Amino acid sequence: MTDVTITVNGSVRSASVPPETTLLKLLRDYFQLTGTKLGCDVGDCGACTVLVDGMAVNACLMLAAQADGRQVLTIEGLATKDKLHPLQKVFEESGALQCGFCGPGMLLSAKALLDDNPDPSSHDIRDALAGNLCRCTGYTKIVEAVQDAARMMRHPRTEETRQLEMHGQRHGR
Repeated sequence: MTDVTITVNGSVRSASVPPETTLLKLLRDYFQLTGTKLGCDVGDCGACTVLVDGMAVNACLMLAAQADGRQVLTIEGLATKDKLHPLQKVFEESGALQCGFCGPGMLLSAKALLDDNPDPSSHDIRDALAGNLCRCTGYTKIVEAVQDAARMMRHPRTEETRQLEMHGQRHGR
């Protein structure tokens, strides 16, 4: 058994696991953080993407022991108790996702991109999301949602203003 201690979503968590245990298995089976999805289990689909020390990582390819002592962010830690992260809010409002299975990985890959590049081009977004597969959409709405979230994060507006803009209205009408 291998003792692993990570800071996941701001909380220090520990477990004793077999040495072959992946970070994905640690998160889902030991810590009950099931927002990180098990898709292909070979690093092709991106459904298991989490952030490790701010970098997007396929949790199915990383051993739990490799995450020892590191900071891990899962989809459960993206929002605060009372407020969705801007990416989550825009994805929801724009209908960027359909079934939602790829959502956690897409959102965390997008977060890693926006943390590094707050004003990405559509090419930058497509590159950052290249490791995340979606069977339901043509990616256009996903790319647009990331662009909208980036704009929103660079230029925060009040909720009322955002709602008016989303519905094509202007103040004073």
